[in-house]
Amino acid sequence: MSSLAAAYLATATDLLKKACDQNAPVLKALGPVIGESLAKGGVLHTFGSGHSEVIGREIIGRAGGLVCVSGLFDPTGGFIENLVGYGTKIAERYDRAHGLLSGETIIVISNSGKNSSPIEIALYAKQKGLNVIGLTCVDMSRTATTVHPGGKKLHEVAGYVLDNFGLPGDAITPVTEGVMAGPTSTLIGATLLNLLTLEVIEWLKAGGHPLPILRSQNMPNAIEYNRELGKKYKGRLSRQLA
Repeated sequence: MSSLAAAYLATATDLLKKACDQNAPVLKALGPVIGESLAKGGVLHTFGSGHSEVIGREIIGRAGGLVCVSGLFDPTGGFIENLVGYGTKIAERYDRAHGLLSGETIIVISNSGKNSSPIEIALYAKQKGLNVIGLTCVDMSRTATTVHPGGKKLHEVAGYVLDNFGLPGDAITPVTEGVMAGPTSTLIGATLLNLLTLEVIEWLKAGGHPLPILRSQNMPNAIEYNRELGKKYKGRLSRQLA
């Protein structure tokens, strides 16, 4: 392994452990919050603008994950995420198509926490009575200036905050003077969302509730099994099961 790769692995591993340890109380608290909603037939929603969308997609239609997870997607890939009002339009369109229902939970992901679309979607969901989780880098957010005219950042809007404990700028490995490589937001963000999923599953299991866990479609009879799970959520999921 090259020296840069080794340096990245060591630092990223330390940050991952720190993020898992420091976020553990919030993850634990969210188990019953999300679990109660899902036990009543609710859906867990995600939104991430730009590259943050990758993190949200990690738990949508995922083998070993929950079937009842749906995503709001920006067709521009974050290109106009700072056009004021655009995030609200994304939320309104999704709400009409799939429903953002009071008592459900949405995870809004933005590493900087300063861009308009994620903040607008968080505010829209909050107004609709959803629990809002902000997955962000708090250190970076504190040093950045918000683009949203309301003056707040994602961690100040969300009811629950998951901190990825990354560095401002995301990359952690010095390459040359002033040049950094090796981002951690996806690695840590995806891990936190998988830990959150397991906290929810743990709560559902302890309460004797059905466990709507998807199977890998590469396993025998899994496609039929997953389709049966998805019938309950017809029209509510952004990714319909084939």
